Amino acid sequence: MKLATLKHGGRDGTLVVVNRALTHCRAVPAIARTLQAALDAWDICEPQLQQVYEALNRDASPGAEVFDPRKCHSPLPRAYQWADGSAYVNHVELVRRARHAELPPEFWTDPLMYQGGSDSFVGPFDAIYALTEEWGIDLEAEVAVITGDVKMGAGSDQCAPAIRLLMLANDVSLRNLIPAELAKGFGFLQSKPATAFSPIAITPDELGADWHDGRVHRPLTVHINGQMFGRPDAGSDMVFNFPQLIAHVAKTREIEAGSIIGSGTVSNKQGGLHGSSIATGGVGYCCLAEVRMYETIETGKPQTPFLIFGDTVRIEMLDRDGKSIFGAIEQQVQCPSPDNAGTNN
Repeated sequence: MKLATLKHGGRDGTLVVVNRALTHCRAVPAIARTLQAALDAWDICEPQLQQVYEALNRDASPGAEVFDPRKCHSPLPRAYQWADGSAYVNHVELVRRARHAELPPEFWTDPLMYQGGSDSFVGPFDAIYALTEEWGIDLEAEVAVITGDVKMGAGSDQCAPAIRLLMLANDVSLRNLIPAELAKGFGFLQSKPATAFSPIAITPDELGADWHDGRVHRPLTVHINGQMFGRPDAGSDMVFNFPQLIAHVAKTREIEAGSIIGSGTVSNKQGGLHGSSIATGGVGYCCLAEVRMYETIETGKPQTPFLIFGDTVRIEMLDRDGKSIFGAIEQQVQCPSPDNAGTNN
């Protein structure tokens, strides 16, 4: 099943069911007006939403309209929780190697995670706003899950059935603000602006055989200014799967329905020149920091710049037939003007 949230209908938008081809959708106010409302009563709403989905795929659903992803907000325009992991330890190892630091062995057994701002996400086609390019604007292409309720202390085997939906994320980072924040010993805040998610959230069964072991086994494609930048496989080199990440959050607290857990930047182990980039035959990257890390390790300094105003980023995942699974995140980097005041809502 595929679900989306259109921007009209108030702060939390309007829930729509989208057909598999991503061409048509239907609002379902009699079932749930918002995605959060559906998640709060998932056992009741999910079978009804599934019926609408099946009708849409048969082209037999009354009230269907043409689906326009540019009219979408993130599936959850705001959420009770957004916790982002770093499940691809290769990415973390590179960061530390670039500054000549050893990777603590516990990083392979205990996930890294931070709690992000979840009061206001942005839509998949909304701008990436920053007041200055000097902040070091970077994308981070990820996979994320939306959960149902999870009890405190739940193990990964108990967390797996709580995965309700999957989506893509662009967890933007302001790299030049990060060092000073981490030096305070209290984690990210200003260096992590609003996150964008894919227009579509899907139930795991939509992936078929490409969803197993709590991982999405498909390449995640990233384009910058129309040029392919990365296509690493999201299932490869994911040290901690999603049930493990959820269990990490649940160790000391309950998790409420509508919580979002991110994978962290998708990253594959590579060798050769700068990693390797797409141009040199590798799978490329899901963030600029990673190629800059390789460049620092190999040449002594980074060569690839961070994003500047006017740059565009596109993040997408295709199925085995080359069709978009989640729709695309496509954002342009902009400096907010007095007219837009930096808001995408």
